[in-house]
Amino acid sequence: MQAILYICHGSRVAKAREEAALFIERCKQKIACPIQEIAFLEHAEPTIETSIDRCVQKGATSIIVVPILLLAAGHAKQDIPAAIERAKQRHPHLTFSVSEPFGVHDNMINIIMERILEQSIPVDERSVVLLVGRGSSDVDTKRDMEAIARKLRQRNIPAVEVCFLASAKPSITDSIQQLNRSSYETIFIVPYLLFTGVLMKKIEAMIQMLPQTSKRWIVCRYLGYHPLLEELVKEKVAHQLSLQKN
Repeated sequence: MQAILYICHGSRVAKAREEAALFIERCKQKIACPIQEIAFLEHAEPTIETSIDRCVQKGATSIIVVPILLLAAGHAKQDIPAAIERAKQRHPHLTFSVSEPFGVHDNMINIIMERILEQSIPVDERSVVLLVGRGSSDVDTKRDMEAIARKLRQRNIPAVEVCFLASAKPSITDSIQQLNRSSYETIFIVPYLLFTGVLMKKIEAMIQMLPQTSKRWIVCRYLGYHPLLEELVKEKVAHQLSLQKN
C-alpha cells in the first residue's frame, strides 16, 4: 500500500510547528493517498523514524518521502537519507522514493514577487531587493539562491542581492552595512524562510537597530506555507507516482 511522508524542518517556536502541521493537512486534502504522515527533522515530534513506523503499522509497503524544504542542503542530502537507511534496516520490505526540495521553481519566484508587491511600494531603479537565505556550507544552496535572484531580475526587479543568516557569504550583517552605504533609497528585505521563528526575529531586530536615515528598509513577510506550495507538493507526489509506474 502506498504512503506519503511529509518531512518538515521543525522549530522551537510553537507557531512555526502549528503552521507546518496546518500546511500538511491542506496538502493531504489535495492528494488521494490512503496513508499520509508528517514528520519533523528537529525540535518537534513525531520524528522521521516514528512516522515511518506509523506508515508500516497502517499497511504501507511503499513510501514517497516529500521534504518540505526550500533548498537542497544538509537535511535533504544527509539527514533524510540516513533516516531512510535506518528505516530500511527495521523494515526490509519497504521501498522508498524521495522527491527533491522545492528548489528553483517558478512557484517560488511567484511567491517572492507577491511578498514584494504586496507592500504597495514601487520597485524601481532606486530600489534593491535583498533576498535573505538561511545559509548552508553546501555550495548548491548559494548556487540556487543566485539562480532565484536571476529569475527575479527577469521579472523586472532591477536590482536583487543575496545574503545569508549563517554558514555562507555574504552575511546579512555585511550586506546590510553595504546597502546602508549605497545610493539605493528603498531596500526590500525578503526573508527566504518557510516559517516564522528565531531567524525571522533576528532579521527584524537587525533592521530596527539601524540608525534613522532617509532610506526605507522594508521587511517583507516570510514566504510562509503559500497555496502555491500546496500545488508544488502535489506536483512532486504526482511525479514520484509516475516514476513508479514507469
